[in-house]
Amino acid sequence: MNVLTGIFVGGRGTRMGTVAKGLLPAPGGRITLLARLLGEIGAALPGAEIVLVGEHPAYEPTPLLMLPDARPGAGPLAGLVSLFDAARERGVSHVLAFASDLPFVTRDSVSRLVSEAPEAAVLLPERDGHREPLIARYDVAACYDVARAQLDASALSLQGLLDKLGESVVHIGLPRSELVDWDAPDDPSQVQ
Repeated sequence: MNVLTGIFVGGRGTRMGTVAKGLLPAPGGRITLLARLLGEIGAALPGAEIVLVGEHPAYEPTPLLMLPDARPGAGPLAGLVSLFDAARERGVSHVLAFASDLPFVTRDSVSRLVSEAPEAAVLLPERDGHREPLIARYDVAACYDVARAQLDASALSLQGLLDKLGESVVHIGLPRSELVDWDAPDDPSQVQ
């Protein structure tokens, strides 16, 4: 499957004191969350193109291309539309979307997101009944027009986008521990 991978870095990190969450140390402290995630994606998809989605000055030293949101200040939906635009420019059929604050995603889960349910418009996990749109694969052709229309209408919720896509959204069972994101300073320590 032809994929472009985007790591979403544009969040303000207000619950973390406005830090760039992807640059926090990963559990174990040897590398950052971003470096760890890049390593897992690279191991699962050698040679795949990875871009940063959103703009945050702390990431400027990173050698990866940074895609500005399709509409500044409009949240992750604007970032997803920007990632879709980049994929369309490259002739890429699918995108992978990951939040930058995922300390436990593994290469096995990345591989499964690429290989399972190829017919799905969106393939993503659920945690406690909540869909996880930033650990997901999107079919660009199936999702672009709906996502663009949502953005143009200022209906900015990723959950709302998933609702509009309806039954074409398929759930994948990924380990619960991998779905933990780092939204507060003590979140990773609560993983069991």
